[in-house]
Amino acid sequence: MLHRIMLQAHKEDMTNGDYVFFYVDVFGESLRADAGRGASKPWQTNQSQEPQLKEAFKTVLIITYREPQNPEYLQFQTKLIQKAKEQFGVDLNYSLMNFIAGCFHDGVLLYAMALNETLKAGGSKKDGIQIVKNIQNRTFQGITGLVSMDKSNDRDTDFNLWTMGDQDTGEFEVTGYYNGIMKSINWIGKPIQWVKGSPPLDNPPCVFNADDPFCKQNQLSTLAIVALGTGLTFVIFGISSFLIFRKLMLEKELASMLWRIRWEELQFGNSERYHKSAGSRLTLSLRGSSYGSLMTAHGKYQIFANTGHFKGNVVAIKHVNKKRIELTRQVLFELKHMRDVQFNHLTRFIGACIDPPNICIVTEYCPRGSLQDILENESINLDWMFRYSLINDIVKGMSFLHNSLIESHGSLKSSNCVVDSRFVLKITDYGLASFRSSCDTEDSYALYAKKLWTAPELLRRGRPPPQGTQKGDVYSFGIILQEIALRNGPFYIDGMDLSPKEIVQKVRNGQKPYFRPSIDTGVHSEELAILMDRCWAEDPIDRPEFSQIKMYIRKFNKEGSSSILDNLLSRMEQYANNLEKLVEERTQAYLEEKRKAENLLYQILPHSVAEQLKRGETVQAEAFDSVTIYFSDIVGFTSMSAESTPMQVVTLLNDLYTCFDAIIDNFDVYKVETIGDAYMVVSGLPVRNGKLHAREIARMSLALLDAVKTFKIRHRPNTQLWLRIGIHTGPVCAGVVGLKMPRYCLFGDTVNTASRMESNGEALKIHLSDTTKQVLDEFRCFNLELRGDVEMKGKGKMRTYWLLGERTEDDII
Repeated sequence: MLHRIMLQAHKEDMTNGDYVFFYVDVFGESLRADAGRGASKPWQTNQSQEPQLKEAFKTVLIITYREPQNPEYLQFQTKLIQKAKEQFGVDLNYSLMNFIAGCFHDGVLLYAMALNETLKAGGSKKDGIQIVKNIQNRTFQGITGLVSMDKSNDRDTDFNLWTMGDQDTGEFEVTGYYNGIMKSINWIGKPIQWVKGSPPLDNPPCVFNADDPFCKQNQLSTLAIVALGTGLTFVIFGISSFLIFRKLMLEKELASMLWRIRWEELQFGNSERYHKSAGSRLTLSLRGSSYGSLMTAHGKYQIFANTGHFKGNVVAIKHVNKKRIELTRQVLFELKHMRDVQFNHLTRFIGACIDPPNICIVTEYCPRGSLQDILENESINLDWMFRYSLINDIVKGMSFLHNSLIESHGSLKSSNCVVDSRFVLKITDYGLASFRSSCDTEDSYALYAKKLWTAPELLRRGRPPPQGTQKGDVYSFGIILQEIALRNGPFYIDGMDLSPKEIVQKVRNGQKPYFRPSIDTGVHSEELAILMDRCWAEDPIDRPEFSQIKMYIRKFNKEGSSSILDNLLSRMEQYANNLEKLVEERTQAYLEEKRKAENLLYQILPHSVAEQLKRGETVQAEAFDSVTIYFSDIVGFTSMSAESTPMQVVTLLNDLYTCFDAIIDNFDVYKVETIGDAYMVVSGLPVRNGKLHAREIARMSLALLDAVKTFKIRHRPNTQLWLRIGIHTGPVCAGVVGLKMPRYCLFGDTVNTASRMESNGEALKIHLSDTTKQVLDEFRCFNLELRGDVEMKGKGKMRTYWLLGERTEDDII
């Protein structure tokens, strides 16, 4: 038998019309590859194409049968050739074709063995099934070698693998053979020369498993590419437009200068005045407070706040020591950030005036003055509860400021902590570092007095940053803590009377022991002393963050003695907070009880009906064309009740119907009621579901019947509970009856018929009417059995059925 394989070569390798032919003499002595021209005789060798041919076929693999080498086969082959010549006049060669004849010979022997065993066992020659079974897994020695059959009656065959051994001659030779019985490959020749250096994968992707969704990914069409490109273009255009729009809006906001206040818009009642005193403090009664003062413990200076009216409101005005303001981009952003900052413990920035020479900053006015004024006013009795309240306000304000775009204060001191009319402390004089004056015109005393709150690392700088640092603000907060605790001004040191300049120089030097204010634990708590010591640590790294300070203060904040007024305010605030908390708790309790009541109502009545009653609407009776009603009761319940205590009966029914209630939640049904041992369920109302109501009731009935078969009675565990079920389909009318303990009731002949179906049924069986059967037939998945015509009280004879079960999809197929 001769097989020919024809492959068209690549265009770059051969001219058009050239073909490569591969001749495989499967049953001959050798295999050879030749090349030929398409229009001429393809079986003739084309010597000009031999190099390309051998290169193209050097990795061609040929699989043939393996010819047996046993003596029996060689004798059989010789006899086969002789008899073919003598009896039929056919000249046969010694080739692999003779192996097929040997296989036929062994096949006949195999059939004869199986047939003899079948006849010996008393079978018939026509019993093909038994003969086939006798062939399975049989092994015997035939003329073609050892014949081994598997369980599928397939022979375990040996094969040879041929590869091109000599590329010069194009001759193929056996490289290895496969042993069918041992299921192994034996390599006997030269190794296979793979094109890519290694054999291909056993399961190449997208070849044998072409159904893989990954393999079905088609290249995008031109329309899809255009649509994708258009979509990406629109997305990029949208993002770019949004960024450009936001940029334009930002530029528009910066250019609009919403913060700007004209000098003419400010109205003044009193001008700003400065008063000096050589050895005592001066207190002048101006309208407004004295916050914004720079008062040391020695009381050299006191600068009263300048106030005015802007749009009918009292505002605080702080003049800036500059002749003109250059509105650079940095200054514009600072002013924008000041407008954006809104917090309860930061004074609100209203605007700024840049009309030379009246350059000033306008902020919210707090009428109760600065923290420094309150601390130095001995007539005000500050209890520790109020002091901790002030400390908390400072911490909250600074914590928010450090997390904002402004990042730090840079000039935190007790005179920049002001108190509004509600005794809420707020931080002022923050931000606008570039807007403010860059040079000081005050004398040396006032200049050093301002630096009493400055951190030592900033004092050592020749020109510290105007915006300061966050760790520097923590140091300033530590000095304010000492002021609040001792009420003796900043940097009070027991037994020492130093000028601000001397104090600043000692702090700047940084010699151990570091120069710091006094700590008196007899006046304040030890925890507060520890916090102060940590805040004014020499190394900025050792100072805590304001978020940490907030948590630390919360731990040791305790209430001390208080004045009548402040204690009253505190008690009122505390009462208000407690009242809010109480109202919240009561509201939550009310909502929880309301939720429980609604859940109970939803269990008593259908959800839609309950919603109508909650809205105060009258529930109108509604007619339903087709619903399916389920009735069940317990056979022998009366005698069982007589033999049990009332508590045992109640426990039995509770256990049973709790089990039933859990099961029916899995179906589209509504439980109407339970009366004694009777259980009534309906599907198809109050929400209509087409014809699905019959299927839902049928499935539910099967589930309940299965549950009853395994149900255990507590006081009678060995007693089987006999449940009788009846089902009927038809029209009903449903509505709410009564005002006290309202019930959702069903009316109509369908209800009575369903009850009759139950009472005329049998224990542990589901009895259904012909009407229900007709609806179930449409689903074609239920096993029904005809019971016959049954005499029903008040109905006459009715044809009824038993519901036996539900078929699965496999059963239906």
